[in-house]
Amino acid sequence: MSAAVRARLVAFIILSAVGITYMAANYLGFVDKVLGRGFTVQVDLPASGGLFEGSSVTYRGVKVGKVSDMAATREGVTLKLSMEEGTKIPSDSPVYVHNLSAVGEQYLDFLPEDAEGPFLEDGSVVTGDARSLPTDEAELLVELDAFVNSVDQKSLQVLIKELGRMFQGTAAPLQKLLDSGGDFIDEASAHTEATKKLLETGLTVLRTQQLAGENITSFSADLAKLTDALRRADGDLRTVLDDTPATARQLTGLLQDLEPTLPVLLSDLITVQQTVVSHLPGVEQLLVTYPRVIAGGFTGT
Repeated sequence: MSAAVRARLVAFIILSAVGITYMAANYLGFVDKVLGRGFTVQVDLPASGGLFEGSSVTYRGVKVGKVSDMAATREGVTLKLSMEEGTKIPSDSPVYVHNLSAVGEQYLDFLPEDAEGPFLEDGSVVTGDARSLPTDEAELLVELDAFVNSVDQKSLQVLIKELGRMFQGTAAPLQKLLDSGGDFIDEASAHTEATKKLLETGLTVLRTQQLAGENITSFSADLAKLTDALRRADGDLRTVLDDTPATARQLTGLLQDLEPTLPVLLSDLITVQQTVVSHLPGVEQLLVTYPRVIAGGFTGT
């Protein structure tokens, strides 16, 4: 092996060792401590919630630090958080312990309502409560078991049997219903603007109906009274409907019998009406004077 190759191998080993050492020191927080970067925040919780030293700390899901120390207290657990330099988290932010993965690894998340200050700084203390902790799996199983045992077994069996009977032989209609629902959703998605307009128009119609609620209620009450009156007069209405065809036939026959003279009579009446209208003031005077003349004549006799 030549001297150049040995020099390269030595340089590679030294650089690898330095890189690994730096990564390990950075992961353990030694670099931040030596360089004075970052700051420490204390969080008090009623329980650990599955957190451990090295758990991630996030701000709205973005990693901004980790749990550097944990200590049990009479009130619960005190956490020391090593936060990254430049992290600005509102001091009134609530904290929550969430699941990082399906295997149950936990992390601490800050979820403020807004991004306004003041912000957390070195030595700040944040206090969480029971709402900050996830639901314990054991407690959930115990509650679920208690719920299942609280249900009457016979009633549950009857319910399951009846449900089975209700859906028995309905596979095809249910499949058609689901397919139609899917087609409806696809059609609505393909016409998004029209669907939005329909929903907005429907909202306007509903608001109009709401404003006219008293009128609709009054109309419904009056309609109920009308239908009740028609129900009470059912016999008379049936009699009218039974007699109407015969009466209509008689009226039709009468009009046919009067057909030669009735048009002439109506024409003459129109002429008389036109004459009366043209002499309307005189007719009015006659109607006023004639009763007086008649009354005077009777008085004289």
